Amino acid sequence: MAFVPAQGYYTLYNPDIPCRSPIYGGLRPGMAIYITGKVSKNSNFFAVNMGCGQYDGTDIALHFNPCFKGRDTVVFNTFQSGSWGGEERKNKGIPFRRGNPFEMAILVQPGSYQVNVNGIPFYEFRHRIPMERVQCVHVAGDVKIQSITTVGSGAPMGGPAYPPGGAMIQPAYPSMNLPVMGTPIYNPPVPYYTNIPGGVSPKRTFIVKGFIPQGGQSFHINFKSSRTNDIALHFNVRLNENAVVRNSLLGGGWGNEERSAPFNPFKAGQYFDISIRTGNGRYKIFVNGQQFCEYAHRFPNVQMIDTLEVGGNIVLSLVQI
Repeated sequence: MAFVPAQGYYTLYNPDIPCRSPIYGGLRPGMAIYITGKVSKNSNFFAVNMGCGQYDGTDIALHFNPCFKGRDTVVFNTFQSGSWGGEERKNKGIPFRRGNPFEMAILVQPGSYQVNVNGIPFYEFRHRIPMERVQCVHVAGDVKIQSITTVGSGAPMGGPAYPPGGAMIQPAYPSMNLPVMGTPIYNPPVPYYTNIPGGVSPKRTFIVKGFIPQGGQSFHINFKSSRTNDIALHFNVRLNENAVVRNSLLGGGWGNEERSAPFNPFKAGQYFDISIRTGNGRYKIFVNGQQFCEYAHRFPNVQMIDTLEVGGNIVLSLVQI
């Protein structure tokens, strides 16, 4: 079962550091770069660069550099024509800690990059180099990266599936057969409810990204029909049972639980991304880019499934339907 990403949603998982993750077609307003990882216990620094080429010495439109030597500081800058520009520094409210996980989001705006860390606005950096020139995200330093995700990318069909140092999930849609995706919702509240315009249809992918805090016991994702109040798919992560339960609530009664899985990727204190793709006869569910399970349709009229619910002990980063 091959992973098929949502349109415009492409991820590099667990790359070696340093690494470069390509951005096809350049940046444009409304796009976002999500990076999840963990600062090394003895880290002196790490850097995230929005590079204008995939080679050393290229111009850098945004240099984001947390430093942990002495007073914790984050340095912002650009590198152009072989020279660094004027530094911008932030010395207060630094959210990065040695040995701790983090998630940073670089939201591309018409006049600036809005950088959020752990779901909270951190810094706004005004454009000095046209965003359209950016071709890749470059990460270096004392950090372990779980994923680099480009939301809103225009990656071309085909291309290498696995570049050096990580697994790059490339688009695999046949031409003229692209599913319609909605606008990503960033950092929505939990519980989260949203309508699925037009209902569920085959070859449609739903994305849920989030974080399980320490002490979190469970969370769930429900695909429901507002007309019947049935739950076509109940995806329930139960950390207290070390289980991921799948089930359906039809006609007021729960069916038989499905629990078998090759591994359990969910742990407290870690980030996750879940991709649920609706096939003709089943849901295909991937976690962190890896095949996790399939779930056969028990509610056959999928077009009547028009509501997505997410609840439980998690912090949501992004939902895309």
